[in-house]
Amino acid sequence: MKKILKWAGLFLLAVIVVGFLGFYIWSEQTYSATEKLTKTIHIEDDPMIEENNDWLIFKSEDSNGKGVILYPGAKVEVEAYGYIGKSLSDKGYTVVIPKMPLHIAFLGINEAEKIISDVDKNLDWYLSGHSLGGVAAASYTYDHQDDVKGLIFLASYPTNSADFSKSDMPVLSIYAENDGLTTGDDVENSKKLLPSKAAFHKIDGGNHAGFGVYGPQKGDKEASISVWEQQDEIIQVMDDWMKEN
Repeated sequence: MKKILKWAGLFLLAVIVVGFLGFYIWSEQTYSATEKLTKTIHIEDDPMIEENNDWLIFKSEDSNGKGVILYPGAKVEVEAYGYIGKSLSDKGYTVVIPKMPLHIAFLGINEAEKIISDVDKNLDWYLSGHSLGGVAAASYTYDHQDDVKGLIFLASYPTNSADFSKSDMPVLSIYAENDGLTTGDDVENSKKLLPSKAAFHKIDGGNHAGFGVYGPQKGDKEASISVWEQQDEIIQVMDDWMKEN
């Protein structure tokens, strides 16, 4: 009997190890910033961009008193959001993009708390997130509504456990017409979980991968506008909304 229990325990341990290794290998097959983006945003050479083991930080020379935390989509490298980060920092925002454990935002939901505490407690902080990163951002915001000035979904929506329908939290949802992963129906169905005053903006011709600059994504549809057109529209909508909220 003891031998049976011993071998059963070893078998279970082997299954867990193999499962973790499989997940780790999957999580490391990431979406990286395109070469064109890395030639446009010079992260290593720009004195207003700071990169460490935890975060990618875009500092502003003339702060408007507001900060933006952007949770990346699953398996998307932080540099892929460099155009949004740099463009918003040029408009006065401090932008921080956290590097999530195993590139999964749900494994680092509370990164916003560390960022707010360590970067600048005096800024009005907006929490945003792309795809699964938006789901994680919503979960954090729901539990820390006094610390977050507003919530911005980028091709994303909250789960039922983060029901903002009775909250006065300012919310912006930006979604794309040709998104094959977060569809218009998904966004429509999420409205019941958001405040009645939540703002929605559809990017005509945009797709899921266009919320970053990392090339095509499996399961997505083809965009009918350039990624730069989509990026500029995202930035403009975010900026306009945050100025009013």
